[in-house]
Amino acid sequence: MRPVRRGPSPQTEDYSPYTAALAPLVARMGLYCSYCERPIPTNLAVEHIQPKALAPYAGLIGRWTNYLLGCVNCNSTKGDRDAVLAELLLPDRDNTAAAFLYTADGRVQVAPKLTAARTRKAQALLALVGLDKAATASSSSNEAQVALDRVSQRMQAWLEASEARAELRAQPQLEPLRRMIVKLAQARGFFSVWMTVFADDADMRARLVKAFPGTAESGCFDSQGALVRPAPNPDQLKSGRKI
Repeated sequence: MRPVRRGPSPQTEDYSPYTAALAPLVARMGLYCSYCERPIPTNLAVEHIQPKALAPYAGLIGRWTNYLLGCVNCNSTKGDRDAVLAELLLPDRDNTAAAFLYTADGRVQVAPKLTAARTRKAQALLALVGLDKAATASSSSNEAQVALDRVSQRMQAWLEASEARAELRAQPQLEPLRRMIVKLAQARGFFSVWMTVFADDADMRARLVKAFPGTAESGCFDSQGALVRPAPNPDQLKSGRKI
């Protein structure tokens, strides 16, 4: 999952209505769901990490530090379930790129060799937004369709990234091809899939980190696109640096 830096709020007061925060959030983090990484050109929502409908968090409705960007599927799955910051990995405060594995068959899995505590927190994040669900385990036809869509879109991104990787291996010094692949990745989304497919190409990983807004700013990757752990958490957000 792509780690991001939201940065300080561009205004001193809370947002009212909260939807006014959408444009600056998109400017900082791009038109991508913060959880599933899909590109969402329309209907991307201001996502309240700790749900505004729960009484303890009602005061956070306009609070910049409680915002991410969410697609309709992740938002609806998450709903009003409690999000305890200390018990979840989150892309705006932890290096979530270190917590998950993306595979050619479209699955998102918790990375091996994490501590038991980090594994529990990574699983909690997947469960919160439904990225751990297989279509066969879904409780309704709609839920199954959402799971199938997510898997198929990740598989499609993997296929396109793999084809691009093959082209680049044949012409590794072709600068225009490298720039074109970055543009393709930006258009297709699924940052983590592209980073996985180009795992052995430090130049491409560094380019991808720079191309997706808010990623380089997170400090979770070095100049070669390699992971930096724990997350620097440059905005000193509560319960950050868990991985």
